Amino acid sequence: MRKRCKRYENAKRNYDVDARYNPIEALSLMKRMATAKFDESIDLAVRLGIDPRKADQIVRGTVALPHGTGKDVRVAVFTQGAGIKAAEEAGADFAGGDELIAEVEGGMLAFDVAIASPDMMGKVGKLGKVLGPRGLMPNPKSGTVTPKVAEAVGEFKTGRLEYRNDRQGNVHLPVGKASFDVNKLFDNYMAVMEELYRAKPAPAKGQYVRNASLSSTMGPSVRLDLSNLMPSLD
Repeated sequence: MRKRCKRYENAKRNYDVDARYNPIEALSLMKRMATAKFDESIDLAVRLGIDPRKADQIVRGTVALPHGTGKDVRVAVFTQGAGIKAAEEAGADFAGGDELIAEVEGGMLAFDVAIASPDMMGKVGKLGKVLGPRGLMPNPKSGTVTPKVAEAVGEFKTGRLEYRNDRQGNVHLPVGKASFDVNKLFDNYMAVMEELYRAKPAPAKGQYVRNASLSSTMGPSVRLDLSNLMPSLD
């Protein structure tokens, strides 16, 4: 078993590891336990009651965090013509057509989100083996294939996130930074939870949200008590 750092072990003394906390309590704990020399990210992990092996139970989409993530999101846009200038003016870190595709094929992956205009997908499709495993392949369901590339750049730069369940049916998303006010963290947290409930697949049966936890970059996770959170939606 990997030995935990002293900071991690000290943080665990601040709470009952077997207890479940309401979101506000948990977020307050996260802020107190985030003692690293950098501004730690606060991350949410949610276990969903889906069968991730079935295509009709995949949970995927985007969510806009009202207060952003606190992170500088790097955006690449695959487009052409006037779309290139529009993307750049909107704040895209990289924008282009064939030349940008060639750079990515050559190993350039210095971006967190990839957006493509529909007319470029025929060419961008060949990047599937590079972008797919990293979760960066543009997709209409996540809002990253769109003719409105400038609008999409602005949304992702200011707090829109892509999400997709993993092979175990979990969804992981940041809800902000430890420096955020707890109420802003809670607003972001609620935006994620409401989006996940909205995205519930019709074939998913039984309890949809099985459990959830919060953790900071360098700290332990805290389990959440969801008994009073939107019970009518389960």
